[in-house]
Amino acid sequence: MSRKPIGIGLLGMGTVGRGVYRILTGNSDMIEQRVGVPVEIKKILVRNVAKDRGIRIDEGVLTADIEEVLSNPCIDIVVEVMGGIHPALEYCLEALGRGKSVVTANKDMMAVHGKELFEAAGANGCDLLFEGSVAGGIPIIRPLKECLAANRIRQLIGIINGTTNYMLTRMSRERCDFRTALEEAQERGYAEADPGADVDGFDAARKLAILASIAFNTRVPLEQVYVEGITRITAEDIAYAAELNYVVKLLGIAKEGDGGIEARVHPALLPKTHPLASVNDVFNAIFVTGDAVGDVMFFGRGAGEMPTASAVAADVMNAARNLIKNVPGIISCTCFEDKPVKPMGLTSTKYYIRLNVADKPGVLAGIAFVFGNNEVSLASVIQKHTTGQQAEVVLVTHRVLEHNLQAALNTIKGLPTVNEVSNVIRVEGD
Repeated sequence: MSRKPIGIGLLGMGTVGRGVYRILTGNSDMIEQRVGVPVEIKKILVRNVAKDRGIRIDEGVLTADIEEVLSNPCIDIVVEVMGGIHPALEYCLEALGRGKSVVTANKDMMAVHGKELFEAAGANGCDLLFEGSVAGGIPIIRPLKECLAANRIRQLIGIINGTTNYMLTRMSRERCDFRTALEEAQERGYAEADPGADVDGFDAARKLAILASIAFNTRVPLEQVYVEGITRITAEDIAYAAELNYVVKLLGIAKEGDGGIEARVHPALLPKTHPLASVNDVFNAIFVTGDAVGDVMFFGRGAGEMPTASAVAADVMNAARNLIKNVPGIISCTCFEDKPVKPMGLTSTKYYIRLNVADKPGVLAGIAFVFGNNEVSLASVIQKHTTGQQAEVVLVTHRVLEHNLQAALNTIKGLPTVNEVSNVIRVEGD
């Protein structure tokens, strides 16, 4: 066997890039034994070569010129950990076009441009590996593509954003409000100064688009994923959920059924007995149901320097093995079917509804009449916190179509006895 090293070009030296560097250099002897040849970082693309990164890097390895990576004949695999879509997309496409395999942890790029990248990889016989793009160090992409490949996946439900899971955990344990939980997450470095991608659900939506596309062998466009964040979740909702024996989680949900694929991200009430209900703080988990394997769950740290770098480094090793065997590109795009994605109105689930109403006779009967007219069946109705002229009412429905529920709520909002529809949260996992 040839002992020629596999050369790596690393694009980016931020948080994940530093982790990848530490693993590939610190564990180099073990990696060489497991791959069969040395795996060596030849070039690292950075904006500022002179910046002190707190890591010893050999002279001449850092460069600010992408051509020193792409045109280097000693570089076999390009590892993209820059983040963002541009110029990462252009660099990856160019690398694939020049016959270099690509490993990336870029969920934004893969969710939006995965088809384009896979086509480029296939046309040039290269690997395109992206385990680190979803759920950090938790292995989920390779298991879906390989270990569970003989299954028809029925559903995939995941806690795939650590920031929001941390916040909802704090709100549940401390009964604090959304703002307090967010400030604490920011102080601990779990949330950005602009937390919109996390708390509005967009980060989880990008990850779900990737996972659903793999699970159901069909491309699920990001724009067809329904997205709703946690900004309307209150301490009151958390408390009522606990009283009803539920917890509140931000879930990514993908299911296949009659009429196509469901792909949605939103807060949901989960029974306390569900395996995902005990996944707290910044941890992630993905619960998968296959027709043969049944239920399986993948759990671990979903972000951070070393967990994500662990997934990236493992992809590098797999790409290196494929190059040694001269079989790159064997893990190709699995989106070989064309299934429709259901409009949100055609999805079906249960609902928790909190209303502020006038405290007078006949109010509940009028609300129940509207629900009944729209084929919404109520499982429970609880009146809470009567304050003279107002009362808070918490309802839980049986399973109902989304468009029927929304039609009923539109009418209920106009009733003179209803002051406010305070919140509506879906109920999953029963």
